[in-house]
Amino acid sequence: MTLTEALQERLVEVRRHLHRHPELSGEEIETTAYIRQQLLAAEIRILDTPQLKTGIIAEIGSANGPIVALRGDIDALPVQEETGLPFASEIPGKMHACGHDFHTASLLGAAYLLKQQEDQLSGKVRLIFQPAEEKAKGAQQVIAAGALEGVSAVFGLHNKPDLPVGTIGVKEGALMAAADGFRVDVRGKGTHAAVPEAGLDPIVIAAHIITALQSIVSRSISAQDSAVISVTQLNSGHVWNVIPDLARLEGTIRTFDENVRRHVRQQFEQVTHGVASAFGGTVTVKWIDGPPPIHNDAEWVPVVEQAVQAAGLQTIVPAVSPASEDFSFYQQEVPGVFLFVGTSGPQEWHHPAFDVDEQALSSTAAVLAQTAQHALNKLSSSNNVRV
Repeated sequence: MTLTEALQERLVEVRRHLHRHPELSGEEIETTAYIRQQLLAAEIRILDTPQLKTGIIAEIGSANGPIVALRGDIDALPVQEETGLPFASEIPGKMHACGHDFHTASLLGAAYLLKQQEDQLSGKVRLIFQPAEEKAKGAQQVIAAGALEGVSAVFGLHNKPDLPVGTIGVKEGALMAAADGFRVDVRGKGTHAAVPEAGLDPIVIAAHIITALQSIVSRSISAQDSAVISVTQLNSGHVWNVIPDLARLEGTIRTFDENVRRHVRQQFEQVTHGVASAFGGTVTVKWIDGPPPIHNDAEWVPVVEQAVQAAGLQTIVPAVSPASEDFSFYQQEVPGVFLFVGTSGPQEWHHPAFDVDEQALSSTAAVLAQTAQHALNKLSSSNNVRV
């Protein structure tokens, strides 16, 4: 058995163990313990982060020289699995339906490869096994725990079911969207349904707000930019013959540029308040701030492309995704690149039948390891080290 075959076999074992035992955001106790066990068995040092309930940070390499970071997420989703796999989730209502088991196994694989070459590294590689990505909370937690201290560049990945195994999507600039949630409370005046003139119908106001919101994208955003406003919930009333006092709208806004993001939110406030005022009602807008856009650093994209080539895979320029990822919080602190890994999946993220082609495991581990090595070499030669 070759080293690649042995690594592939080991990573399949790791991925399937994690897939059988999914844990939701903030609950990754056993997952963290399992990762710790694997790292200790490989004699990889683990950093002391008592403030982290779940998740783990480790390091490989010399005490001297630059530091780069590799990040993988570890949490699962509240989804009932419908894959029929022999290693399907053993926990009802929980599933690795976004492939974070694949990410964790790939990052462990990169750790194994880097450990074998530890004495040849021109610096340190920090390994971030991040919790709570699905709730967009984990990145900020590990950053607060010191994950990026001294780090000059950070790299992350996400499987991409619609890309074939053997391809890596690498793109400069915007790759994934910012995601902001909203809740709008529309207040009117309740009355009997037979005499609407005696009250102020918040449902009618809410309906006009929903329609007016769509004009923000069509009439306030340049055709060269993009944004999506989706109202996903409208709740109001309790009985069939009473006009209520309150209607509530909830939904999400997706944008790829921070300036567009701010503009859309300003327009959103203006439209909701303006429409409600025109009807004599009032609104209260509450924002649920999500991750900013993923924006890949132009200086570091070529380093990833070189690493992909060295690993024997093909780079492609992927389409941007309107989904969001809290890896963007790292990029607000240090330059970084987020890549898409082709996994030839049968379904998209978050689907009950989601799966990945495990043939991509060892090659993904190789890409991550090569990326870290190339990044350290670049930093060592340029003396562009963050302190």
